[in-house]
Amino acid sequence: MKKTLLTTALLSVMATASHAHMMIEDAYALAASPNAKAGAAFMEITNHSETADRLVAASSDVAARVELHTHIEKDGVMRMTELEDGIPFEADETVLLKRGGMHVMFMGLNRSLNDGDLVEVTLSFENAGDVTIEVPVDLNRKPDPDAHGAGHSGHNH
Repeated sequence: MKKTLLTTALLSVMATASHAHMMIEDAYALAASPNAKAGAAFMEITNHSETADRLVAASSDVAARVELHTHIEKDGVMRMTELEDGIPFEADETVLLKRGGMHVMFMGLNRSLNDGDLVEVTLSFENAGDVTIEVPVDLNRKPDPDAHGAGHSGHNH
C-alpha cells in the first residue's frame, strides 16, 4: 500500500515538474455572438524545454468538441481546417495561437461565452502532459491587423 502511494505521489510530482516547461501567456477566448455555436481560444505558448514537444489535443467542458485549427488559403479563399497532427514546438520555441492562424476551436458550445467569463481548457502535450488553464473571455479584444481571416465567419462546423 505504501509503495502505491509513494509511486502515485512521485508520478504526480514528475507530471507537475514537466508542466514548468510549457508557459502559456496572454490567453483569451471569444465567440462571435452570445448565441454562437462555435468559439475559439488564442494564446502564446513557449516551450522552455531542451527538447521538442507537440500540442496534440485540447479539451474543455464548454463545448461538445474541441480541436486544434488553423487557416489555410485554397483557391483564394481562407478556410479553417483541423490540425490533425497537432502543433509542434521546437526546444525554446514560442508559438502564437492567434486569429487568422492556429487556435483552439470550440465547436458545439453548450453555453454562451460572455465577456469576463473564465473557460477551463486542458492542453495535452506529447511530452509535457496535460496543462489546465483558465482562459478569460474577452469579447472586446481586437484582432491582429496582420492576421488573415481574423474573424470566424465562414466556419462550416
